[in-house]
Amino acid sequence: MRDEWTAVEVIRPKGAGPAVLVCEHASARIPSELGDLGLSAASRHSHAAWDIGARDVALTMSALLDAPLVAGAISRLVYDCNRPETAPDAIPSLSERHPVPGNGSLDAGGRRDRRLRVHDPFHAALDAVLDARTDGPALVTVHSFTPVFHGLPRDVELGFLSHSDASLARAALAKVGPRHRSALDAPYGPGDGVTYTLARHGEARGLPALMIEIRNDLIDRPETAAQMGAHLAGMLLRSLDALDEAAA
Repeated sequence: MRDEWTAVEVIRPKGAGPAVLVCEHASARIPSELGDLGLSAASRHSHAAWDIGARDVALTMSALLDAPLVAGAISRLVYDCNRPETAPDAIPSLSERHPVPGNGSLDAGGRRDRRLRVHDPFHAALDAVLDARTDGPALVTVHSFTPVFHGLPRDVELGFLSHSDASLARAALAKVGPRHRSALDAPYGPGDGVTYTLARHGEARGLPALMIEIRNDLIDRPETAAQMGAHLAGMLLRSLDALDEAAA
């Protein structure tokens, strides 16, 4: 039975498609014992708390690709599963312009408890899914970003990120088509500390690894998220075919 501290959901765990999908920031849920972290209702439902639309995109991709999906079930403001324990923003006291009062006075013991309850089970679940695959699937993480950050508009609509091996990201950019304004390492890049999952589970295993960033106004309704998921599933298949051809 799922309780308030269930940190991860695994969808289609036996999927045999060419990728394993990850959506670290799929949920805005905050366990009630944390008292909503002192956040306003607007902050609890904003992009600061989760990646709006990303789970719906990932669900569509999972269905179309027969791909396992490992999704976070607790808000990244409780613990950001795409950050290592040493990162200050693993448990942020401020996210963009959103103060997080419930994190401000957390001591080392409190941070460790959060890690044990959120980060560790999430990454154990992802390890288990990957351990069950012997065919070298791609690791693809699905994220969304806000159109305006710190008051500055973002023109890019799709970003393809890597940690240190950009092969799949470059293939994705080449194969995504002209429908959206797309770029490598945008609106973030490896230097922003956002590629922890790619490094830990993808490149460490020698897997092709890709982080997809989608501007959230393109996927903030179920129907637009489903359309984007279908578009990106096709893009991913073409990208993986291109990698196979290059390696042949």
